[in-house]
Amino acid sequence: MKVWKLSALAVLMTAGQALAQSTNVDNSRDIERWPAHISPFKRDPVLEGRIDAMLAKMTAAQKVAQLIQPEIRDITVEDMRRYGFGSFLNGGGSFPDGNRNASLKDWRDLAEKLYRAGLDDSLDGAAIPPLWGTDAVHGHGNVVGATLFPHNIALGATHDPQLVEQLAALTAREVRNSGINWVFAPTVALVSNTRWGRSYESFGQDPNLIRRYAKAYVNGMQGELGKGWLSSTHTLATAKHFIGDGGTLGGEDQGDNPVSEATLVALHAQGYIGAIQAGVQTIMASFSSWQGEKLHGDHYLLTEVLKDRMGFDGLVVGDWNGHGQVPGCSNESCPAAINAGVDILMSAMGHWQPLYDNTLAQVQAGQIPQARLDDAVRRILRVKLRAGLFDGNTPMAGEDPKAKSVASPAHRALARRAVRESLVLLKNEGGLLPLAANAKVLVVGDGADNLAKQAGGWSVTWQGNDTTAADFPGATSIYAGLASALKAGGGEARLSVDGALPAGFKPDLVVAVYGEDPYAEGIGDIDNLEYQRGGKRDLALLKGLKAQGFKVVSVFLSGRPLWVNPELNASDAFVAAWLPGTEGEGVADVLVGTHDAKPRFDVTGRLPFAWPADPADQGSPGPKALFAMGAGLSFEDDGHLARLPEDLPSRHAPPARLALFDRIIKHPWQLVLVKGGKSYPVTGSVWQDGGLEVRNIDWRVQEDARQFVLAGDSKISIRTTFVEDLRRFDPAKTVLTFAANLETLPKDGELALAMICQENCTKAVSLQGQLHQGGWQRYQIPLSCFGLSAAQWGKVTSPFTLEVSKGARLSLADITIGEPQGKEAKTLSCPGS
Repeated sequence: MKVWKLSALAVLMTAGQALAQSTNVDNSRDIERWPAHISPFKRDPVLEGRIDAMLAKMTAAQKVAQLIQPEIRDITVEDMRRYGFGSFLNGGGSFPDGNRNASLKDWRDLAEKLYRAGLDDSLDGAAIPPLWGTDAVHGHGNVVGATLFPHNIALGATHDPQLVEQLAALTAREVRNSGINWVFAPTVALVSNTRWGRSYESFGQDPNLIRRYAKAYVNGMQGELGKGWLSSTHTLATAKHFIGDGGTLGGEDQGDNPVSEATLVALHAQGYIGAIQAGVQTIMASFSSWQGEKLHGDHYLLTEVLKDRMGFDGLVVGDWNGHGQVPGCSNESCPAAINAGVDILMSAMGHWQPLYDNTLAQVQAGQIPQARLDDAVRRILRVKLRAGLFDGNTPMAGEDPKAKSVASPAHRALARRAVRESLVLLKNEGGLLPLAANAKVLVVGDGADNLAKQAGGWSVTWQGNDTTAADFPGATSIYAGLASALKAGGGEARLSVDGALPAGFKPDLVVAVYGEDPYAEGIGDIDNLEYQRGGKRDLALLKGLKAQGFKVVSVFLSGRPLWVNPELNASDAFVAAWLPGTEGEGVADVLVGTHDAKPRFDVTGRLPFAWPADPADQGSPGPKALFAMGAGLSFEDDGHLARLPEDLPSRHAPPARLALFDRIIKHPWQLVLVKGGKSYPVTGSVWQDGGLEVRNIDWRVQEDARQFVLAGDSKISIRTTFVEDLRRFDPAKTVLTFAANLETLPKDGELALAMICQENCTKAVSLQGQLHQGGWQRYQIPLSCFGLSAAQWGKVTSPFTLEVSKGARLSLADITIGEPQGKEAKTLSCPGS
């Protein structure tokens, strides 16, 4: 197998991975380790003079408003007119008027209304144009109909900075066409542990490649300096998340990166170096910590290193309520983050009003020095002036009035090219690929005709797990691409998700498309790299097809390399397709050849990450990897792969817990509300029907809890259409744990918690008087309380059903089955305890 030569820095990274997970690390500080004054900008007296004149006229209230960034769900046009916020954002899954299907005109209209309100000085006395920021991380993903190109991990596999620059420019055009002028991308994290759920947002594990990609991405999005820089077809870019978010212990999102400062510079800083050299104007602070200190509160890194040493003169924006995680702070008050060097506080989930009020009071009381306030506002105004906001480059300047959609055929063609150049071939027994154009092919697997699955997270919604084909107009599934290519060559493709053979159809071979379900930050974190651990449905599908004598090509969809030894063994050819986005034809371009099975396009992708040889690995480069970073086959290579070990000791350690609700309802469970005998499946971040309401809320981190408003006799049920065998848990030693905030409950209302199993078996325990009202509390109840027999534990369909007799308002989070939590959770009583 070919392996591309890696840079010297990549070799350094490989050798330094042990440091990334060590707690015995040098914690000294030496600012000389960091590159000095790498910004391409020199002080511009004319520009700074304009800023001086503006600052001299601004009140403290007007200055503070520049520092507050609310979310569009939380403000009105009148709020913008009254306060004059410096910027606002739409988070993942946030749309004009809450309408997922908002038209391009709807986005533009909202942009213009908020922009005009920001310029209206009738209430706040200021006329400073605002910025609108959005997470367009693989295309303009919040807008239905946008071009979604492959996620960054796939772009890393292309090893093509020029392509990345073109795709960033494509994104900027589509974003500007919707009236938005600031993009929260690129992510320039280097990932040392692929258990991290944001691994697919990274370009890979080679710091040299990440530095080159960061520079290319910023050049594409903002334009090159001196060549149409920040023109009406470009947006501001954001290098994120500063710094080290890809190196946390255990791959934990928002966790701690303990590496030495030397390693932080050599590995995790390289993307920022490339971005700053390209003139990036904004950098986002990370949720994570470095050596125990939250980045949002780290003065040394944000101010002394980034701004003073490296010479970054743009603005630092916080992440979604990230300031609230700084010790001594809350979502509504954090002078420490501003004093540390955060210039804009991203205030979501309705906290902007008290945050504004408290920040203004802290300025007036001297807790935030006037010099620091002026520095933050100066940086914000500097970016706005450079972007031309005061000189005619309005949000409307980037709109194409003739366009009905943000996408275009040219954009889709470029995204399709990115798909085919990102595919990595890991096995090709007997030269099975490419397929003959006139072949008859059975296409199986739940990823074959599944646009949500091939797009991944940050696609229309934040997590991307609650979308359908209707959310991707103009997109092409992998199956549709294969069917079209084969039909054009005189062949045929038939779809059978479950692998059942259509009557009368005799395929020459099978293409199986399967992989990870969509996820984004936090929710995508895993504790083991084994694919489908504990429930290998796709492996069973592959083995069933092999038993029938078919040759099987696997197309694996994933946001990271996973331990797939059994699936590799059960496949004759195996293609890592990552998360390709909306242009599924790109897969067929490579898989389907000519009539004599010669390539139309060679397979050129090479692994941007090491591929794990053991499910307990952390996914970092090194001699233990199954496939090294840079590995990949071309069609001319010998595609034989010796049988891989499947029965490893690390596989037999049982999961410490069964997660039912961990920021999202975990697959295969579903959230269902029941009232009057009718079941209501809950989808989306805001839902209501039948007098019942559910919405995502923040508890500890972003949207990690659900708030329920229930009327009358009703139930909150986490269930599955299949039975779950829970006999692996000892009821006497295992608990059901959940966090709850009981806000309101009628005096005569009753609460009960039930387990439901097949054949109408329901075992309920009264919770009357046991839940604390008016605040969050973690609870645990022994499984033995439910009194199920051994046979019944083997047929559970709902391990959590909360029954309410007369309505209630409450919130839930973190529902799991596992070991007792000790004093961290209140133990609920049950009959006989």
